[in-house]
Amino acid sequence: MKLIAIGDNVVDYYKDRGEIFPGGNALNVAVMGKRYHAASSSYIGILGSDRAAEHVKQTLLRENIDISRIRQAVGPNGEAVVSLNPEGDRVFVGSNAGGVQAFMGLRLNQEDLDYISSHDLLHTSIYSNLEQYLPTLQERIPISFDFSTRWTEAYLQRVCPYIDYGFFSGSDLSEDECHQLISRAHHLGTKVVGITRGALGAIFSEEGKLYRQRIVETEVVDTLGAGDSFIAMFLIQYHQHRDVAEALELAAAAAAKTCGHYGAFGYGIPKVG
Repeated sequence: MKLIAIGDNVVDYYKDRGEIFPGGNALNVAVMGKRYHAASSSYIGILGSDRAAEHVKQTLLRENIDISRIRQAVGPNGEAVVSLNPEGDRVFVGSNAGGVQAFMGLRLNQEDLDYISSHDLLHTSIYSNLEQYLPTLQERIPISFDFSTRWTEAYLQRVCPYIDYGFFSGSDLSEDECHQLISRAHHLGTKVVGITRGALGAIFSEEGKLYRQRIVETEVVDTLGAGDSFIAMFLIQYHQHRDVAEALELAAAAAAKTCGHYGAFGYGIPKVG
């Protein structure tokens, strides 16, 4: 399976540790998808020109991610400031508003579209600003989309008709609210809908058939990246084998493993300046 992720990248700055770690939903899924045995994994996004951007770039190369279509621009890379509570849950306490990628916006050209079409599955997110391209991309490749916690009815209407997989973070949603959200996304055209709920596990639906997945108990060091690892493992397993229950079990185990270390997938370095 050939995976491509397009959109957001940042460094996560852990103030209490004085370290930065590569991150961002799209970038995390690209890296974790490759670790979870995608035949190949590619990433398209905009990097800055600072030390943080160079660290992200070198990390992607070390992880054997194809970055041949990546962009770089003069300016700061995206940065999120992270704090941890006593339970190890990550809390975002600040950012530089996305750095150069947010300032410029990613623009896809015909060469990009042809390159994207050579893959089997595309993943992107609400933080990637690709909504205008979804109708065109849908004609070329199945699409996975992470809504995080930021959706409205209007946004669902804009995105759900063009995606195959929709992921939501819903630890604050009631059981009824989860079912309503799943039904709405299905009605708008999304075939597989998943809601991760923190310690409550996950609720997924494959065209109306519901599945529940408990968390895998583990010693928590840092929860940052756990949701992205869940998504990456689910996509790699389900898209190839079409077994929701098995994909969810493996995804829960992957998320638990991610909670055992700092950063989404490691590579922390001291922050300078």
